[in-house]
Amino acid sequence: MDLSFTPEQQRYRRTLRQWLAANLPEHPEEQDTARPGWLEAAKAWQRKLLEAGYLAVAWPRQYGGQGLAPIYQVIVNEEMAQAGAPRLAGEEGLLTLGPTLLACGSEEQKRRYIPGIISAETIWTQGYSEPQAGSDLASLTTRAELAGDHFIVNGRKLWASHAQIADRMFALVRTDPNRPKHQGISYLLIDMRAPGVTVRPLVQIDGKRDFSEVTFRDVRVDKEDLVGGLNNGWKVANSTLANERGNMGLNSAPLMAFAQLVQTARNIKRQNRALIENPYFRHRIAQLQIELEALRLHSYRQLTNSIRGRTAGVDSMVTKLVGSQLAYELASAAMEMFGDYAMAERDEHDIHLRGQWAQHLMTSIAFQIAGGTSQIQKNIIAQRGLRMPRER
Repeated sequence: MDLSFTPEQQRYRRTLRQWLAANLPEHPEEQDTARPGWLEAAKAWQRKLLEAGYLAVAWPRQYGGQGLAPIYQVIVNEEMAQAGAPRLAGEEGLLTLGPTLLACGSEEQKRRYIPGIISAETIWTQGYSEPQAGSDLASLTTRAELAGDHFIVNGRKLWASHAQIADRMFALVRTDPNRPKHQGISYLLIDMRAPGVTVRPLVQIDGKRDFSEVTFRDVRVDKEDLVGGLNNGWKVANSTLANERGNMGLNSAPLMAFAQLVQTARNIKRQNRALIENPYFRHRIAQLQIELEALRLHSYRQLTNSIRGRTAGVDSMVTKLVGSQLAYELASAAMEMFGDYAMAERDEHDIHLRGQWAQHLMTSIAFQIAGGTSQIQKNIIAQRGLRMPRER
């Protein structure tokens, strides 16, 4: 596998780097979902990227993308991370639903929904987990009954990311309770403003409300918003999960976190010496960089297989498992290195942390649950990838 970049790709990287230097928001660290005005600022940043041609770069042009090879999206992700760019308003749609619609959606669904995903005009949330269907997603009980030209949806979803600001939800619902549990599921696109939808934000340990419980009572959903065919939702859902899990190796979050870790280790001093010069911490940073590079190269291999039409197998699960563990290791190392600074909610002595590493640590624990728990991922990798017998 050739991991080098072509001269054209290197020019693209340099141009993007220059554009980011000239256009990055002045205080990207303040664009936090809990801050007032975050959504408007995040939408504006996403539209600015779109206008410059640096959004959905590998998506087809007829749906609003740039029509470039997937490697260009990798370059964008890496440069965004290095620049410390803020997160996008429409991440859920860009990272998961958009690729799912491109793979499984009808032509009408692609033309209706993908432009809004790219422009952040439509904010999406995911409706998978339920109170009794988390790790065992196929046990979901939210029902959708076909009545003429629409479905009637009743049930409850849990841990829906940013549901309180979302316009629509892509959800798994049970459409045939008499079939085996993996076969009676369908994939619906639901209007969050429809009568009968109730959103209750959940307060997290860090005080934020990034997740919500969503209840459906006789909610009407048009048949045209069924993706992939009736009772075929499990196949569509696996496409979404593969995108969600596989993105962990190529998205900007771990790269950005590591860059912040190194920069802060250069700035903070103990006994008149920067932390990065401490042998113990230098070893920890080096080990983290090795693990991050291994994850990146694994993701490159996964991308290469995708380009060549090979099935992903358990590769995306390996990416998710390693990526979520690495996020925890990064945050744990930072908490140890920075001590009281890591907990401070305001800047101290020109050290701009604002409690972000304490936040990263708590969030990293959730990463080991979201998208499939680490324990479940290990079981699937062992059984499907290593052909080990099922645990008894």
